[in-house]
Amino acid sequence: MATAASSDLPKTTRVERYLRRQVADGEQYFKSRFIAEDLELSAQEIGAAVKKLSERSSDLEIEPWSYSSGTTWRVTLASEQ
Repeated sequence: MATAASSDLPKTTRVERYLRRQVADGEQYFKSRFIAEDLELSAQEIGAAVKKLSERSSDLEIEPWSYSSGTTWRVTLASEQ
């Protein structure tokens, strides 16, 4: 759940921090709507942030994995590749 302090951060930064925490122990698969619930954002906001991160993050490997009932994203730390 988002806190007042974390909700002041830009959305992309919040999503990036969330993903780093989640993949610290290995690859994970995420749907935007479930991240949205945890961060109190919309699935569309999460999708836009994840797309930006997939293009610019040097330490996270992010790729769309499946499109059934919304995009599933595969996320790993770049060092695991």
